[in-house]
Amino acid sequence: MRLLKIILRRFSKNKLSVIGGITVLTLITVSLFAPFISPYDPTEIDVYNVLSPPCKAHLLGTDELGRDLLSRIIWGSRVSLKVGFVAVGIALIIGITIGSIAGFYGGKMDAVLMRFVDIMLAFPTFFLILAIIAILEPNIFTIMAVIGITSWMDVARLVRAEFLTLKERDFVDAARAIGVSNRRLIFRHILPNALSPVFVAATFGVAGAILVESGLSFLGLGVQPPDPSWGNILTSGKDNIEVAWWLSLYPGFAILITVLSYNLVGEGLRDALDPRLWGAEED
Repeated sequence: MRLLKIILRRFSKNKLSVIGGITVLTLITVSLFAPFISPYDPTEIDVYNVLSPPCKAHLLGTDELGRDLLSRIIWGSRVSLKVGFVAVGIALIIGITIGSIAGFYGGKMDAVLMRFVDIMLAFPTFFLILAIIAILEPNIFTIMAVIGITSWMDVARLVRAEFLTLKERDFVDAARAIGVSNRRLIFRHILPNALSPVFVAATFGVAGAILVESGLSFLGLGVQPPDPSWGNILTSGKDNIEVAWWLSLYPGFAILITVLSYNLVGEGLRDALDPRLWGAEED
């Protein structure tokens, strides 16, 4: 409990990270309550208000089919955040598993797994995702899975590095001396102490997954219309950039704020979870 208080105190000293955290919580709240907050049905077509500029009835304007842009951005936040969290969850499961095994057992197991990680890192991630999406049906479930299985390598390397250090500590030797099994050593003794950098990587990973999903949807390989996504809203903006500037500005601004907020939270967590700074805090 005391450690948690120190972490929260250190995090709260970084004002930009606090602002980012408040923004992230706000975005999550908006996405959860989208059915109640959204002023219109995001897929409702209104031929009498096609490409209407921002006004009292439509605060952010409408698109080429008369759909309310604010409603589509609100509902699009659900897609972006869902993809971010699920994709990072998949990446964490794979990365933690491989990193734990490689770091704990070492030797040939470590060599084989790390060479596999190196091979995966050699592929340009975005183009690998494009290739897989081009083969499979482009939908939100495919996108979440593909982003997750192509973004676990950094997590694996982080966890492996932590395991290589922690398994030499005295508390691990003491656990071995009393006959603790390898499985219990990994999951109950070493892994909980190796998760600090993973939390930071996960925060940055959500931002990266949102960017990837937006890019895929922009290219027409992500969430398919009429379902709203910030990326496919930007596609409408590109097609109507000369007459409807709001279709590019507002969804682009939503992506910018969301990604920036997660990055700020990640920066704050990285400083707050750094054990080298805890002693100074306690003093």
